[in-house]
Amino acid sequence: MNAHAAAPDALAPQATPWWRVGFVWLVVGGPLAVVVASLVTLAIAVSGAEEVLTLPAQSTSVGNAATVPAVQGRNHAATPKQ
Repeated sequence: MNAHAAAPDALAPQATPWWRVGFVWLVVGGPLAVVVASLVTLAIAVSGAEEVLTLPAQSTSVGNAATVPAVQGRNHAATPKQ
C-alpha cells in the first residue's frame, strides 16, 4: 500500500462532540430552562400552599358601618348628574 493513501484521513477534521457546539445549547437550553422553572414553581406551590376553607365565607352586608362610605361612593359615582 501507498503511504499517501492514509494521509488524507489523518488530516481530515475531527468530529466535534455535541456538547461543544454552541447551537445545541441554544436549542436545548430554552426548554431545559422552562422545565427547571416549572419544577421550582411546583416546589414553591406545594410548600407554600394554604389551607382549604371548609366554612363558607362570611358575606359583608351593605349596612356594615365600615363599608357604608365605600358603597355610598360607588353608588354616587354611578348616578347621572342632575
